Amino acid sequence: MITLHYFPGNASFTPHVLLRELGLPFELQQVDRAANVHKSPAYLKLNPNGLIPVLVDGELVLYETAAIVLHLVDTHPAAGLAPAVGTAARAHFYKWLVWLTNTLQATLIHYFYPERMVDAGNAAGAAQVKAAAQRKVAGCLAQIDAQLAGHGGPWLLGAPFSAVDIYAFMLCRWTRGFDDRPARDYPHIGPWLQRVLARPAVQQVFAAEQLPPPAV
Repeated sequence: MITLHYFPGNASFTPHVLLRELGLPFELQQVDRAANVHKSPAYLKLNPNGLIPVLVDGELVLYETAAIVLHLVDTHPAAGLAPAVGTAARAHFYKWLVWLTNTLQATLIHYFYPERMVDAGNAAGAAQVKAAAQRKVAGCLAQIDAQLAGHGGPWLLGAPFSAVDIYAFMLCRWTRGFDDRPARDYPHIGPWLQRVLARPAVQQVFAAEQLPPPAV
């Protein structure tokens, strides 16, 4: 049995949706961030970085959201949630997955936790980090919008829905509280977000994690 260690709305959202898209049996183990369970000795044995999510699949213990995504799509290729290995489409799948985790997600972490990037008590420095991160996120969202506009297909890679749609949806959702142009305000991202949101697996995750509105 697969176990997903998660917290509502966090980076665990992507593997949670993916597990439901794949129709796999799994159980959820909520990690109480308010009680710092993700920093507890027991959890650090699963992920020494103290971050969420962790996927336990038999003897395999896996952290890093992108790694979990690749494990799930590679072990269930018939589901078609990633292009075939060795194709150009698969190379673009890798590109977008790495970009989402390394560029957009990393920048969003700077936006939400700017104090981590400056000395303790440096409020002015933290404010500068947050503002710079929001500007960079805007550029990333423009890149996603251009990708959707460029091929005219319904999903990020074009015609096929894939795991990168789930990952990008999660990160775009994190911008819903932005005071300056959240993802939903971009002309091509907005309708795409609604298409992803309408998928049954996504709706099931919103219900299971009891995520409050606004959805995006």
